[in-house]
Amino acid sequence: MSRTARLGAQALVLALVAGGTSAFAVLHKTVTVDVDGQTLEVSAFGRTVGDVLAGGGIEVGERDLVAPGLDEPVSNNGQVVVRHGRELDVVIDGSEQRVWTTALTVGEAVDGMGLRGGDTLLSASRSASLGREPLRVSTQKTIHLVVDGQVIDGVTSAPSVREALREIGLVLQEGDQLSVPLDATAVDGLVVLVTRASTGGETQTEAVPFEVEEIEDPSLVKGNTVVKTKGKAGVRTTTYALSIVGGAVVERTVVASAVTVAPVTQVVRVGTQELPDPSIVAVEPGSAQELGKQLAAARGYGDDEFACLLSLWKKESGWRVNAENKSSGAYGIPQALPGSKMATVADDWRTNPATQITWGLNYIEGRYGTPCGAWAASQAKGWY
Repeated sequence: MSRTARLGAQALVLALVAGGTSAFAVLHKTVTVDVDGQTLEVSAFGRTVGDVLAGGGIEVGERDLVAPGLDEPVSNNGQVVVRHGRELDVVIDGSEQRVWTTALTVGEAVDGMGLRGGDTLLSASRSASLGREPLRVSTQKTIHLVVDGQVIDGVTSAPSVREALREIGLVLQEGDQLSVPLDATAVDGLVVLVTRASTGGETQTEAVPFEVEEIEDPSLVKGNTVVKTKGKAGVRTTTYALSIVGGAVVERTVVASAVTVAPVTQVVRVGTQELPDPSIVAVEPGSAQELGKQLAAARGYGDDEFACLLSLWKKESGWRVNAENKSSGAYGIPQALPGSKMATVADDWRTNPATQITWGLNYIEGRYGTPCGAWAASQAKGWY
């Protein structure tokens, strides 16, 4: 080979080697890769992000996030971000869900689910790393409270009814009742009926029965009674404290009880006077006593009443027409005082036993009711 040809062949070989070396240098790159928050320096050959990641042994799946994309070209000293996808258990307002996420922190996960961070309560800090425990999320919601005769549309992000009521500013009193448990999950549109408990007072009155007291009265014939003092029922006033729920009394407690009007005892006089024995009544025919028996019988009095009449006027006048009490002026069989009262029956009141007996029976009926009543009074007082 001539010198010229040999030099040309050498030049061609050198050109090919130089071209290959230049291409080799272009394909080799050093790239900074952020893998789930950890920075790695990867040196590999390749034109695309996928080539570099494969060369660096970094695996990616279809649920992973790679930026720039796998098919995008990558330059030397470039940067690549890789976020591996993972399943995350989330409880949103009490509803359990399982979602895929490439987020590293709680805040990123919540934002990735489209939940507004400022109106959302989380079970962990937004800056905290995602752990194995379920992430509990309580979103902003509207709860309708029906309380004190009005509807309150409260806006809250609290997870439970108890915390929601506290956030809305509804203070529960002891005894208040809710239509849902306080520990129930607060969800959007929840209606909570609050039945207020209240306390009140109630006063009731009831009659207090009176007692009956019997006293012996020798002025009354045995078997007869007379009410001396009428009994009156008293009044007991009782005050109750009431616990009221929904308009119904659920508890009644006695606060005070006292007799505000005292009862009046009924006093009854019970006769103890023994009546004369009617079986021993004996009168002489044609005598004033015989006439008295007839006139008494005409008024419906039997032997028992006549026995009292016989004893009464025997004590007063001995049944004498002209019997006269010089000191008092009482006169006649019935001892009328004054005797002239008997003139209301007839003018012969001084001498006629029928006139005197008639007036005497009228007086007894008007004042004592019966001859035995007059006799009992006479026995008790000494006069009638």
